[in-house]
Formats: sequence, C-alpha cells, structure tokens
Amino acid sequence: MYDSLDIQEIDSFTACQNLIDIRDKYQYLLGHLPNAKNIPYVYLIMMPENYLNKEETYYLYCDHGEKSRKICSHLQELGYQVIDLVGGYEAYQQQKEENNKDA
Repeated sequence: MYDSLDIQEIDSFTACQNLIDIRDKYQYLLGHLPNAKNIPYVYLIMMPENYLNKEETYYLYCDHGEKSRKICSHLQELGYQVIDLVGGYEAYQQQKEENNKDA
C-alpha cells in the first residue's frame, strides 16, 4: 500500500522538489500547486523510469485524487516511493478560496 497525505496539509511541502502534477499540460497551465512539475499521467504509466528515481520520494496529485491514487498504487508496485495527495488540485483550490474568505 502506498502512502497518502491530505492535500490540505500541502503547504509544508510546496517547496518540495518532487511535487508532481499528473494532469495534462492544459490543466497544469490553468493552475497548479507552487513548485509542482508537470509530468502527465500517461507518461508516468508508460515510462516512469524516464522521470522518477527509485531512491527519491515523490508527491503526486491530479484533479480530484482518483488518477493519483491509481498511479501511486502502480508506481509503488514497481518500487517507486510515492505519496498520493488526497483530494487533488480541486481540494487545494477550495481550501485556498476558504482561506481568502477568512482573511
């Protein structure tokens, strides 16, 4: 079983070098977590060895958390150290909007 972390807790990880947005390029360009790299889902499924190192830990997210959950399970079976950010970009945006309302 792979590890997961609620995306609401991501603020402490936004400086992380290994934060990966697995959505397509268009979605990434519309908005993404600070310091996140874009490596689309299909690239990671087909050629993870071109993008990931088995010695490092990666934090992955998608829109809602479904695709990141699936790919984390797959990558973990291949020996990669991955953490799924539960809730995805949508949950992050929702939290950000709520924090702006409270400010």
